[in-house]
Amino acid sequence: MTSAFPSASAPAVSPIDPQTLLDWQQEPGDVVVLDVRSAAEFESVHIAGSYNVPLPLLSEDTADFAARLSGRIVLACQSGVRAEQARQHLAAAGISTATVLAGGVPGFAAAGGDVVRGKARWDMERQVRLAAGSLVLVGVLGGRFVTPKLRLLAGGIGTGLTFSAATNTCAMGKALSVMPWNKAAAEPTRAEAVAQLPQS
Repeated sequence: MTSAFPSASAPAVSPIDPQTLLDWQQEPGDVVVLDVRSAAEFESVHIAGSYNVPLPLLSEDTADFAARLSGRIVLACQSGVRAEQARQHLAAAGISTATVLAGGVPGFAAAGGDVVRGKARWDMERQVRLAAGSLVLVGVLGGRFVTPKLRLLAGGIGTGLTFSAATNTCAMGKALSVMPWNKAAAEPTRAEAVAQLPQS
């Protein structure tokens, strides 16, 4: 099992811009695009021909996924944060050809890339901002008008966000991902996610 925290020593690789991916898709040779967002986010909008391998699956079974990958691998998410985490996991497993798509799926769509759209949902990062902001607001206002103990809520959220930034993880995002509105019709299992990938 791969650690939840990839090695910080994995060498940095410059992200590619959407136009580069568009160019690669027109060239001969295989380009594998892995979308590491949740299945619900993938269902909402994804790059045509991409494969959904949610980051938690990839981070738990990196070796299984790495064994199926070769050539040019592009990792996509909403903003690049989860894709970079996935790149570090793959680098630790010996895959040095993976790159991150700058601007994520929204940037690719804005550049005129071919995307598949489904049921509209808020992306996970937007949901985290709403949840964190709402909890802080409740803590501050509730601490003033209801009980001062509610200020601890705001402090707890602040501490959690600081830890999240320092470790490049997001516990709130993981918690929100299991909420009913974020459940896709077919959340992939590890076996399904591996089997969908082309043979290297």
